[in-house]
Amino acid sequence: MNDHAPIRFLDLAGQQARMAEPLRKRIETVLRHCQFILGPEVAELESRLAGFCGAAHCVSVSSGTDALQIALMAEGIGRGDAVFLPAFTYTATAEVPLLLGATPVFVDVHPRTFQIDPADLEARIADVRRAGKLAPRALIGVDLFGQPADWPALAAIASREHLFTLDDCAQSFGASLHGTRLGKAADATAISFFPSKPLGAYGDGGALFTESVERAALYRSLRTHGEGTTRYEVLRTGMNGRLDTLQAAVLLAKLDIFEADLAARERVARIYDARLGNRVAIPVRVPDSTSAWAIYAILLPDAAARDRMQEGLKAAGVPSAIYYPKPLHRQPAYAASHDGAALPVSEDLATRIMALPIHPDLSDAQAQRVCDAVLASV
Repeated sequence: MNDHAPIRFLDLAGQQARMAEPLRKRIETVLRHCQFILGPEVAELESRLAGFCGAAHCVSVSSGTDALQIALMAEGIGRGDAVFLPAFTYTATAEVPLLLGATPVFVDVHPRTFQIDPADLEARIADVRRAGKLAPRALIGVDLFGQPADWPALAAIASREHLFTLDDCAQSFGASLHGTRLGKAADATAISFFPSKPLGAYGDGGALFTESVERAALYRSLRTHGEGTTRYEVLRTGMNGRLDTLQAAVLLAKLDIFEADLAARERVARIYDARLGNRVAIPVRVPDSTSAWAIYAILLPDAAARDRMQEGLKAAGVPSAIYYPKPLHRQPAYAASHDGAALPVSEDLATRIMALPIHPDLSDAQAQRVCDAVLASV
C-alpha cells in the first residue's frame, strides 16, 4: 500500500482490489444463470446475514429506506399516528412516516454519543399524549455512525408505552451491544447496503430482520407487490422492493471479508482516539459495545472552528464531511410536522460536528497523516 497516496474519504476501489477474484466469480455465476430477480444468491445472502447477527429471519429489500417503509407498512401505521425518532440523523428516517401519512415526532440526542436520548423520548411521548392529537404508535431508534443506541432503555420505554420498535441500523450492521450483534434488539431491524455503508453493495439495497415468522412473511409479501402464494394473487397493497441478484452476489463476496473490514475500521478509530483525544472531542463509545465505525465524527468548539479545520485539512490533502449540517426538524420538508419543541443538542451538534476518513483500506501511516492535519488545524 502506498502510504503517500491521496487520502480518500471512502475507498471502494481499494476494497474491490482486495476481493477482485471472488467478486468476479460471484458476478459471473449470476450472469450464467440469469436469475436476476430473487435468484439463489438472494436466499443465500438472507441466510448468511441472519446467521451473522443471530436473527431468526432476514428479508432482503431494495434499499434501507424501503426496509423502513415496509416495516411500518406491516404495522398499519399511517394517518393520525405518531412515530418517534431522533432529530439528528439522515432524512430517510423521517421521510418514511410522512410517506405513509404518519407524523414524525423528533427527539433530541445525547451530546456525545449522538444516540437518541431516552429521557427526552419519554418527555416527547408525554407531550404527544398531553396534546391528544396523535396516537403514539412507533419508535424508530437509530444506531448512528456505527454505534448502537441504548436499546435496553428504549425497549423498556416502548414496552411501557405500547410502541412498535424499529431499529434503523442502516449505518451500524456489524456493531454489538452487551455482547450481542445488532439485529434483534427491536421488533424489527432495518439495514442499508448503500455503497458507503460498512457492508455496502454496488447500488441500493437493504434488509429487514425480525424474530417473528408472521412479520417475515408479511415483509416478503409487501416487498413483492403484496402477492400471496402465487405471483398473481394480490393480498394487500405492497411495493416493488426486491433486492436484485447481482447486488446479493456482491454482498456475498463482501461478507467473506466483513469481519476483517470491521477490525480494520476499529484499528483506524483507535489511532484517532490515541492521537486526537487530548485536543478535540472524539466520539464517546457506548458502554459495553462495539462499533461498525461507518463514520468517525469529532466535535469542534463552534462553526467557525469547524470551517477553519476543514480548510486546513483540505490544504493538507485530507478530505472531511459534515454529518449532519441541519437537524431534521429544521429541514424545510419537515418543519411543518414539528410541534415546536426545543431540541438544543441536535441543533448544537449540527454546527460543530465533522467527520474524518475511516475505511478498511486506510493505512496506519495515512491515519497518522489525518491526525497530523487535524492537530495542525486545532
